[in-house]
Amino acid sequence: MLGNALIGLREGLEASLVVSILVAFLVQTDRRRELPRVWLGVAAAIAVSIGVVLVLTLTEQALTFEAQEAFGGGLSIVAVGFVTWMIFWMRRAARSISTELRSGLEKAIAMGPAAVVVMAALAVGREGLETAIFFFAAVQAAGSTTGPLVGFLIGIAIAVAIAYLIYRGALSLNLGRFFTVTGVLLVFVAAGILAYGVHDLQEAGILPGLYTLAFDVSTAVPADSWYGTLLKGVFNFSPQTTVLEAVVWVAYVAVVLTLFLLPARRATPPPAADEAAASSAA
Repeated sequence: MLGNALIGLREGLEASLVVSILVAFLVQTDRRRELPRVWLGVAAAIAVSIGVVLVLTLTEQALTFEAQEAFGGGLSIVAVGFVTWMIFWMRRAARSISTELRSGLEKAIAMGPAAVVVMAALAVGREGLETAIFFFAAVQAAGSTTGPLVGFLIGIAIAVAIAYLIYRGALSLNLGRFFTVTGVLLVFVAAGILAYGVHDLQEAGILPGLYTLAFDVSTAVPADSWYGTLLKGVFNFSPQTTVLEAVVWVAYVAVVLTLFLLPARRATPPPAADEAAASSAA
């Protein structure tokens, strides 16, 4: 649940900040008449995200066991690709996202009402699509819907509250530092989901080594113990891990975490600029 809450917090805050920037721009430029169109675009993005989850669920239910494992494993890897791209993109775009969104909305307003709706939907839809795929992968890893759903909803609720406080000027948050810290944590969460996806592909017979274990600590870390549940919920840790899962986990963390932290050592932390843009409408 904690890992899912982290993903919900990260994705939810990105989406909420996007909405805050768009709303602040319209309020500052005295074009509140465009607000309903922005909210319509946001609602459309949310609806599409929910629809993606439903389609994925219905598709999986119609498959055989081996096909389900292959489908779930493949989507887990896709989800890891999304989150990896997301953490690097946000580090790079944190300073310019406000300017880009304002410019895009200005052009959309000039084009007409439909363009405003589409622009808002696309701006929020990226995070919505990532969240939908990651949620589906989390459900497969957890084996149930309740835990991941509660985790995601908690994270998203906290994200919306933070974004609202920033918008109202009641909270100052260094977004560069926030996205760096959460990015590091998400690397480990993504590594666990990647390993789980590899395990699914092994069960589907696509990848070898299903019964070649790197370690078996199920006696020391029972899957039904509180600490086993905690490790499973945060990092998708499995007490019985195959060699291929372990290799993939270590390789992903070593490469991605190193590349992610390198820019932080060479550059000064990005200023907390975007939240100021969102809060200036207060």
